[in-house]
Amino acid sequence: MTARLALKKITKRYPSVVANDGVDLVVRPGEIHAVLGENGAGKSTLMKIIYGVTHPDSGEMFWNGQRAQISSPAVARELGIGMVFQHFSLFDTLTVTENIALGLPPDTRMDELDARIVAITRQYGLELDPKRYVHTLSVGECQRVEIVRALLGKPQLLILDEPTSVLTPQAVEKLFDTLRQLAAEGCSILYISHKLDEIRALCHTCTVMRSGRVTGVCDPREQTDASLSRMMIGSEPPVVSQHGTEPGPVVLSARNLDLPRAHPFATELCDISFDLHAGEILGVAGVSGNGQQELLGALSGEDPRVARDALWMDGKAIGHRSAAWRRMQGFGFVPEERLGRGTVPELSLADNVLLSHQTSATVNRGFVRFGAIRSLAASIISRFDVKAGGVDAVASSLSGGNLQKYIIGREVVRRPRILIVAQPTWGVDVGAAAQIRAELVALREAGCAVLVISEELDELFEISDRLVVIAKGAVSPAIRTSEASLDLIGQWMSGLWPSAKQQGAAHAQA
Repeated sequence: MTARLALKKITKRYPSVVANDGVDLVVRPGEIHAVLGENGAGKSTLMKIIYGVTHPDSGEMFWNGQRAQISSPAVARELGIGMVFQHFSLFDTLTVTENIALGLPPDTRMDELDARIVAITRQYGLELDPKRYVHTLSVGECQRVEIVRALLGKPQLLILDEPTSVLTPQAVEKLFDTLRQLAAEGCSILYISHKLDEIRALCHTCTVMRSGRVTGVCDPREQTDASLSRMMIGSEPPVVSQHGTEPGPVVLSARNLDLPRAHPFATELCDISFDLHAGEILGVAGVSGNGQQELLGALSGEDPRVARDALWMDGKAIGHRSAAWRRMQGFGFVPEERLGRGTVPELSLADNVLLSHQTSATVNRGFVRFGAIRSLAASIISRFDVKAGGVDAVASSLSGGNLQKYIIGREVVRRPRILIVAQPTWGVDVGAAAQIRAELVALREAGCAVLVISEELDELFEISDRLVVIAKGAVSPAIRTSEASLDLIGQWMSGLWPSAKQQGAAHAQA
C-alpha cells in the first residue's frame, strides 16, 4: 500500500537548537499515528513542516507516493492536509465563522458556512456559536474552532496537536469515535499528545522522538504507560508523593460573588461561595467556557467590578483591591493563556520575570536590577529543566510545555501565600506534568493555599484535597476528593449537583 505521507531525513535547524535531526516518518491511509516525545523533542516543528508553516533545511517529503514541496498552509490544504495547532492561529477581532472562512475559497457564502459549522459542532459534540468573536472565547473554545475548521475541509491527513487537553472525558470519547470513523473512511491522522492512555486507546502506530531524533517506532496497544514513558523520557514519571497534613485557617473566601457579563458572550457569575484554607489544594473542575475565565479575573483582581465584600482574605474584604495589591499581599497567578497573558511573547525570559517579581531584589527605586533578574531566570530554567536558549531567549521561541514550566516556576519561587493556577499542565509531557504537580503539592505542604482550575480530572483527583465544579457560572458545594468519583464530578459538570438544602438533609441522614 502506498504511504499517504512519507518523510525522509527531514532536518530543521534554529540558531540555538536542532529541532529535527534526520527524521523519518511513514503514515499509511486510514492509520492513526501518534508522535510522542517530551517537550522540546521536535514534534510541533515536524508537524509545521508537514503543514507548510515551516520549511525544512534538508530532507524529502512524499505525498501519496509523489514527491511534494509544501510551501504554505494553503498548498497543504489543497493537497488535503488539515491541522489543529496547539497554539491557535486565530484572529481575535473576527468571529468564529470569519476565522474559518479565511482558509476557504473567497466565494464561500457566510450564511451557508454558519450552517455547516453548526452541523459539524452538533455532529462532534463541540458546542460553539459561529457568530461569537474569538477574543470572547476561552482556550477550550478556541481549540474547538481549530478542530471544526480542520474537519470542514474533509482532509486526507488530519494533524492534531494536543487536541484533547481542554476537553471533558465525555467529549474526548466522542472525538475518539469521530477520529476512528474518519480513519475507517481512509483518512490518515497524525496525533500528538502527552496523554499516554489516549495514545494506547486510540492509535495504531507510535513514533517516539527525543531531542529532535526518532528513537523508536512501536504499536502503542502492545505497550504500557510505563514502557511508553521510558521510551519517551528514559524513565518512568515520578509519583507525586503526598504527606497527610491538616489544612490551616481560611485565607481566601468568596461570598455570594456575582458578576454580570463583561460582554455579550461572557459567562455571568452567579452567587459563588467557597473557602480556601492554608495548606490545601482546592480543585475547580468544569467544561471550558463555563465561567473559569471570569472567576480567574475576579480572584486575580483583573476584573475591577467585584464587590468589596464578595472576596475576603484573612477576614478582611478585598474585592475592590487591585491585582498589584494582591500580589504584594502574597498572591500568585498562573493564567491559562501562556503567550500574551502569562508572558510577553517578544520579551526575553529574563525580562518576563518582572511580570510577577517587582520587589527590592529586582527593582530598586525605579531601577531594574538586570543582573538579579537574569540570575533569577537562570535559576528557574535550571530548577524546572526548561529547554531554552538561555535567559535571553524570547518567550515565543519556547515550546508550549517548556513555557508553561517557566511560568509555573516563576510563580513558585515567589513562595506565595495564595496561588491561583489555571490549566497547570496543559500540553506538558508526563515527566514535566509530574514535576509541576509535585511543586504544587510541596507548596501546599509548606502552608500555601492553592486553587487549581483544570479540565484534567485525573490531575485534580491526584493533587486536590477538595473539589468544586463550575458550570454555567455557578459553583457546586465542595466535596472531599476521597468522597468523589469521576462519574459524580461528570454529573456535576452538567450543573446537576444537590442544593445546599439537599446536601444538609443528606448529611443529617448520614
